[in-house]
Formats: sequence, C-alpha cells, structure tokens
Amino acid sequence: MATVDGSRYWHEASPGRRPTASPAGWMMFLAGAGWALRARGLVRPPSLQTDESRTASRLELFFDLAFVLVVAELASGLRRDATVHGVLLFVGLFTVVWWAWMSATLYANRFDHDDVLFRLNKLSGMFAVIGLAAAASDATGKYATQFVLCYVALRLLLLLQYARAYRHVEQARAGIGIYLGGTGAGAALWALSLPFPGPARYVLWAVGVLADALGPLVVTAARVEVPLHLEHLPERFSLFVILVLGESVAAVAHGVHEAAWTSGAVLTGLVAFVMAAALWWSYFDLAGAAAKHLLDQAGGSRGTGAHDVYVFGQLPLCLALAAVGAAVQGIVLAGTAPPSAVERGVLTGGVALYLVAVAVTNAGMARRVRSGWWWAAAAAGVAVADAIWTLPALAVVGILAVLLVVVVIVGLEQGARGNVELTPL
Repeated sequence: MATVDGSRYWHEASPGRRPTASPAGWMMFLAGAGWALRARGLVRPPSLQTDESRTASRLELFFDLAFVLVVAELASGLRRDATVHGVLLFVGLFTVVWWAWMSATLYANRFDHDDVLFRLNKLSGMFAVIGLAAAASDATGKYATQFVLCYVALRLLLLLQYARAYRHVEQARAGIGIYLGGTGAGAALWALSLPFPGPARYVLWAVGVLADALGPLVVTAARVEVPLHLEHLPERFSLFVILVLGESVAAVAHGVHEAAWTSGAVLTGLVAFVMAAALWWSYFDLAGAAAKHLLDQAGGSRGTGAHDVYVFGQLPLCLALAAVGAAVQGIVLAGTAPPSAVERGVLTGGVALYLVAVAVTNAGMARRVRSGWWWAAAAAGVAVADAIWTLPALAVVGILAVLLVVVVIVGLEQGARGNVELTPL
C-alpha cells in the first residue's frame, strides 16, 4: 500500500526541538478541522431564518451587555460636560453606537443560524463594542484612534457575515449586495478618517454612518425582497429600550448615594423612578405594542415603508430615553434646588423627544397623521414648557412624572375604546 510521507509538510528545527509545521501542513490541518466541524453540524451555511418562530437568543442577550457599558459611558460623559457641546457630542456618539447595534441586529434577524462561525463573529464584535466603551469617554480626543479602529472592526466583521450570506443565500443576493456596498463604504470612510484632524474627521464619520444606514432604504426603494422576522425584531427593539431605561434606574441609585441620602434627594429620586416606570409602561403597553401591531399589518412586504419607519424611528426614541437617564442623576443631586439649565433641558427635552418619536413613528407606520396619538404629541408640548420655567429639580421631574402617568392612562383608555390597536410585546 502506498504511503504519504508527511515529513515534507514539516520544517526541521534545531536538535532537541519539535519540527514546525509548513504552510501546507497548516492548510491540511485547517481543512481537516473544517471538515470535522461541518460533519458534526457545527459549521453550516447561513440561510434565511424568517419563517420559523423564534425569540432573542442567549448570544444576543450576552452581546447586548457590551452596549450597556457604552451607553453608561456616554451618559457619564454628558454628566461631566453638561453643556451644549456635551449634548451634541452625546447625540453624535449615541447615533454611532445605536447604528452599530441596529445593523448587527438586522443581520441576525434574517440570518442568525447559530453555527460556530456566527458565534465567533458575534463574540468578536462584542469585544469590539467593549473597546468602544473603553474609548467612549474621550472618543473625539485622546482615544479617537481606538474608537475608530473598534468601529471599523465592527463593520468588517459585519461585512464578513454578509459576504458569507451572499455566497450561500441565493434568493437574497440582490438585497445582500446592497448591504455589502453600504457596510463596505461605511467602513472605508471611517478608516479614511484616521489621519484627518477635528471637523474633517467627524464629517467622514457622519457620511460613513449615513452611507451604511442607506442600505435598508435602498433595499425598500428598489423593492428588493429581503424579508424580516416580524416576531424577533420587536423583541430585540424592546430589549434595547430596557437597556437604555436601565440608565435612569442606575442614575437614581447613584444620585441618592452621592447626595448622602438627604431627604430632598430621596424624594426626588422616588419621583424620578416613577417617571422612569411610566416611560417603561408607556412603551411596552402602548407605543411598542401599537408599533408591533402596525408591523404585523404591514407583513413581509417592504413596499409600504412601514418597516423602515419602524427601524429608524427607534433612534430618536432610544436617544431620548438615554438622554433622560443621563440627566436624572444631576436632577436627583439637585433635589429641592434648581438644576442647571442644561440638565433641565436634557431631561425635559428627552421626554418631549420620546413622546414626539412615539407619535411620529406610529403615524408614519399607519401612513396617516390622525393615527390616534394626539395625546402623546400634546404631552410633548407640556414637557417643553417644563424646560422654560426655573423650578426646583423636584418640581421639574414631578411635572414630567405626572405628565407621563397621564399619558399612560389616556393611552390605555384609547386602546380600550379601539382608537389605538395594540399587539402585546
């Protein structure tokens, strides 16, 4: 029987040391390992995962933990720089982080087949998000290079996932090709920003995110069918809402602690928690449930644009909730004293933006202005008025808490009368 001389795949080393593998030897080893993984079903080609009933995976929940860190760092940065510049910086960086999460979620919504390669890619992305968190405190200064490199790593990892899906999922290639173009352009523009100073760098960042985010809109405009999983997507969005609402809960605890449990801080913290609870209630029983109903009505067809309104409507909504969380700690610390104008503006503006985002998203998905969300839009006006008055922090947050409780009560009544149709999340 003929034999194969395996020694030709190894380089001889010095006496007393083991030989080292040649490139051909490593290739044979990797090929064998790949065959073994495929034979055991651990490596499988991706496919559309939009037909079977499924919920968020344990890996997705683990992945979200890294974003908790980033949101906390951004909120901390806004508290340290409670100025107009700090607010604008918070808005810009949160948008970048939100899109990193959203784009990963859109891919997983369609193609999460949970094999070894998908898991390794997702875990690598999680480490890159941890890097974003580590750089977020000075993402436009000392750690700008690290922030860019971590974001580019996220785009390249997503690019690899889409490239793999393009190879194996023939029926979705037209749409995947659009996503490949947008993701690749975004990664290239961010990488290109590295040698540029200040404003030019931020322009490239913005254009890069915009080019990337145009992918879903181009898919809709071209009427390319890349269906979404309509059960999985609302659940993922609701989990991100919980993530950003958690910042308000943490801020109450930190504020009371830093104020050394003074009576004013404790009372203000209690009212701030009521406000946060009302935000949670309004989203899960009203805003999110109404949007889910409209999404189910739109079905798999992307021609109406309801899917895009739903996806991109999450940005102002989550941004608003994160801003509220960032402001709560300073409000609790102020207690019965007036907060700074910026803290007051961020808190009331965050609540107003949330209410406007809820009303506009649901009206846009329903494709009619009179969609039954008049009370949310009216409440946004009251929240803006709250920013104008120079009041103690307790009064400022108290007005918002009462306002949001009224929003919940009116919304539940509208639902009971059938003026707003709801599908529980």
